[in-house]
Amino acid sequence: MPTHDFSDSLDPLNGDHSNVFGPELGEFPNGDEGTRAKADEEGTKTGTTTVGLTTEEGVVLATDMRASAGNMVASKDVQKVEEIHPRAALTIAGSVSAAQSLISSLRAEVNLYEARRGEDMSMQALSTLTGNLLRSGAFLIVAPILGGVDDEGPHIYSLDPLGSTMEEDYTVNGSGSMFALGVLEQEYRDDLTIDEAKSVAARAIDSAVERDVASGNGINVCVVTDDGVEITKNKDIAEVIGE
Repeated sequence: MPTHDFSDSLDPLNGDHSNVFGPELGEFPNGDEGTRAKADEEGTKTGTTTVGLTTEEGVVLATDMRASAGNMVASKDVQKVEEIHPRAALTIAGSVSAAQSLISSLRAEVNLYEARRGEDMSMQALSTLTGNLLRSGAFLIVAPILGGVDDEGPHIYSLDPLGSTMEEDYTVNGSGSMFALGVLEQEYRDDLTIDEAKSVAARAIDSAVERDVASGNGINVCVVTDDGVEITKNKDIAEVIGE
């Protein structure tokens, strides 16, 4: 009976010749590299520093105003915080296109929820909805902060692009977050007033702008209370710090 030597066609499961972790059916060689390359394709990104903190009266969200496209400043007047609910707002860090789509989807879902149930959506429900949308993968490279007020009080949620959701007293996101967080760690207190929180948030943004090249060109400040959402912008961060 003829015999066949398969030693040349089958790699041994040891040493450098093992291919047990090679491409499976439906995969492409260097697939991870292709994924990374696709994610790195040039698009308009917010770069960004975003912060959020709670007070007894409500929440304060703040962001810088710069958008970048590669090494170029694409815009100096970007509003990176948007109202998504009568008593809630969302900051954006990451891909502008995905963030705009996420905001539109959240507004639509909030309206549907409240029309069907005849009641306001709680911040817990809104944070869960936001996490679920991010987890779907349709809004890749968006890292928002959600801030709002409901019957239980003020809430700040930090979310990552994969949909994890964590409620915090204060949080940061974006490329300048490490600089902003140091300010919040030093200056945040549970008894901050809205005006004091705006000043602390502005100092956090200012610290990031000094060191992060992807952040700059002014500040957006959002205050959320039982009365609603108020968003302002100022090219001079020092004016907000001094208010």
